[in-house]
Amino acid sequence: MTRHRALLAALPLSALLLTACGGAGTSGAAAPAMMSEDQGRTGLRAGSVDDNAAFTAYLDYQKEFATGDQRLRTADVSSRRIVTVTDKSGRPLFGATVRAGDQTARTYADGRAMVFGDDRVTVSYQGATATATGDAPKVELPVARPEGRAMLQVLFLIDTTGSMGDEIGRLTASVDSVAARIARLPAVPELELGMTLYRDKGDEYVTRTSDFTADVGTFRGRLAEVRADGGGDTPEDLNAALAEALAKPAWREDAVKLVFLIADAPPHLDYDGPDHLTEARRAAERGIKIEPIASSGLDAQGEYIYRQLAQLTMGRFTFLTYGADGVSPGDETEHHVSEYAVLALDDLVVKLVTDELRPLSD
Repeated sequence: MTRHRALLAALPLSALLLTACGGAGTSGAAAPAMMSEDQGRTGLRAGSVDDNAAFTAYLDYQKEFATGDQRLRTADVSSRRIVTVTDKSGRPLFGATVRAGDQTARTYADGRAMVFGDDRVTVSYQGATATATGDAPKVELPVARPEGRAMLQVLFLIDTTGSMGDEIGRLTASVDSVAARIARLPAVPELELGMTLYRDKGDEYVTRTSDFTADVGTFRGRLAEVRADGGGDTPEDLNAALAEALAKPAWREDAVKLVFLIADAPPHLDYDGPDHLTEARRAAERGIKIEPIASSGLDAQGEYIYRQLAQLTMGRFTFLTYGADGVSPGDETEHHVSEYAVLALDDLVVKLVTDELRPLSD
């Protein structure tokens, strides 16, 4: 058990998840928020960074990390362009296809997608097509955005090696309340939950996937059967798990799609097979956003890779923060971030989903 896990063990998993999936806040300082019952007991806090919003700082971080002795797989993202697509009324258009050279991306709920390099982009949606150029192209298509209830698919991608026992237990305990809160959001989403579990080669299994279900009780029952075991070395087979999480479940074209990666170790980079950068680009092609949640003990290599996954899919990198003693709640982190939002423990996973869905109800 790491130095943080004794403190975390007393919390329901909603504490870890809601903290780690942070929403808006003030940079480098505490953001005022209404305290939940769990907050009052624990005071746990979390940081969150959006590397696409602070893109220059992210490029500096990448450059500095590359000079070290860490093993890594690099992706030159310096030429990134964020394309914004709207319908004829100026509302964000979700699910439009954006092409640039040999790249393809799907717009997220806010009408944005990210491509790299090639100056000319082609945007298409339900037979309508337009082209644009520039560093931050904005495209309006002569179509009306579909009305109706939003569809939300949330897949939990969970490291189930021995060090993750606390997190799995807390996730099981919080599923009902999180699902109920999401169902009460203004967008009134239809919610489906799924999960991909993973360990490493030589363990009882490498990956296991349960398809999406709209029945929260069914999902909770599946999760209750999960046990943390195996592992022993720091890297795990995250690459294989990410590939399966994107390919095996029944992802819907018309759904807002989120993957919450809950883990405390980087992937093996010495295995043949799927590559996390390729899988992140595949997620962007399908409009799937990856939200890594750094559990305690994640090392520098893991941070770099988790931030790659978030940046390439326009997600956030989030992490628990602590006091100067490294154990008590506070605003500090060992991760390589200088300005970040620090929030009290306050239903942050629901806030993250709220922020994701809000453009669909504007």
